Amino acid sequence: MVKKQRTSKGLILLELVFYAILPYVIWNFSREPLGDYTAMLISTIPGIVYTIYRFILDKQFNITGLLILSSLALGTTVNLLSGSAEQMIWNGVYLSLFYTFLYIVALIIKRPFSLYFAVDFVYLQGYARMDSRALFYQKGIFKWFQFIQVIFIIRGLFMAGLTVYLLQKYGIDGYGGMLIYKQIAGWAFSIFLIGMFFYINVPVRNYFAKQQNQVQDNNNLALQQSNATVE
Repeated sequence: MVKKQRTSKGLILLELVFYAILPYVIWNFSREPLGDYTAMLISTIPGIVYTIYRFILDKQFNITGLLILSSLALGTTVNLLSGSAEQMIWNGVYLSLFYTFLYIVALIIKRPFSLYFAVDFVYLQGYARMDSRALFYQKGIFKWFQFIQVIFIIRGLFMAGLTVYLLQKYGIDGYGGMLIYKQIAGWAFSIFLIGMFFYINVPVRNYFAKQQNQVQDNNNLALQQSNATVE
């Protein structure tokens, strides 16, 4: 347990370094000699490198891996084609809204990404994808994945709105502070989402308990019928 706590603290520290501290330092020290746009592009490199490292280390794949790689490739492409620092930020907002739109569509058609993330995760624990997918779609469990999907949508809208607000209030000069604010907000949502994913264990246990009780009731009924026949 102690080891897991240390690992979690280590991951938080690494995320802080690669997603906030290093980009902030690179932005502040390179914008004067290189210009805002180039400095902003370079400041994204630590986050990209760390994301690829985590991808390889965690062996993410299928839906989760596909989304990670596609969002990484799309985000990098958009950044390179932006042409200016301010446009790069605005394009990031548009990209965030695009992802949010995909989350909304997945919610409406009842194919929440959150469920497939969970399927990928439990697969790494040794559970068959078809079995876990069928389980997660059961009544009483599926609604929680839909709820998590709603949180994804709220997060996307909030982060886009926060970026626009900070950009309009502080301008490009406030980009360093923007990184810090967005990282803190991102952590807040991540903690809540992780808590929700863990909570799904409760309805899953309730489902199996209900199944077990149903089997027990059927066995008792069969036993009573057998006794009545004997009598």
